Amino acid sequence: MAARILVVEDEEKLARFLELELIHEGYEVEKAFDGRSALDKALAEDFDLILLDVMLPQLSGMEVLRRLQHEKSVPVILLTARDAVMDKVAGLDAGAVDYITKPFAIEELLARIRVVMKQHFRQAAALAPAAAPQEDVLTWGALRYDEKRHQVTYGGQEIVLSNREFLMLGILLRNKDLVLSRETLLEKVCGYEYYGETNIVDVYVRHLRAKIDEVFGVRMIQTVRGAGYVIRSE
Repeated sequence: MAARILVVEDEEKLARFLELELIHEGYEVEKAFDGRSALDKALAEDFDLILLDVMLPQLSGMEVLRRLQHEKSVPVILLTARDAVMDKVAGLDAGAVDYITKPFAIEELLARIRVVMKQHFRQAAALAPAAAPQEDVLTWGALRYDEKRHQVTYGGQEIVLSNREFLMLGILLRNKDLVLSRETLLEKVCGYEYYGETNIVDVYVRHLRAKIDEVFGVRMIQTVRGAGYVIRSE
């Protein structure tokens, strides 16, 4: 059975072009040209992937993404003309698995779709066997990381983190004393393979340092020049 993709793009010529290319690759394709109809269609039907333009009439792509995250688990690749790192971080924090800027080469988009699809079906298959048990609560000094409660505290004071920041902190804590490259962190945190945007990892590290190191006067996440990041055992 072919994977189903919803293309949400208000430029009808581009939407049609994407539809033809995706059909040629063997996918089933549905289209929507505004945010409201895209959200309705995404909630009413099951898709394996959504290509979502950010600038849409009626509801923005970011608003569609936020609302969709509360209702369904479906990978979303954002399509946009805005290429600032902070815009990409905002999209990833909102729940997108990838982000590609216009104009883009169709070959690159198709490659990213294949990566996301592979990841999506791998995760779905992994739901069948029982996952290996892991610690729900991790600590570093006075810091307490509670996986189940999705809560981080330092000396009893709660630290508010975005989902991606929380995930990155957990990965670093579970791999204490191991230097993790930016590429590794990007794949683990964002769920897709490296495509050159490792500076997104640096943005998340800056956020974590601002919320933990600078507030509590500690040096938790260390930079290993030319290699990546690490949290050392206290």
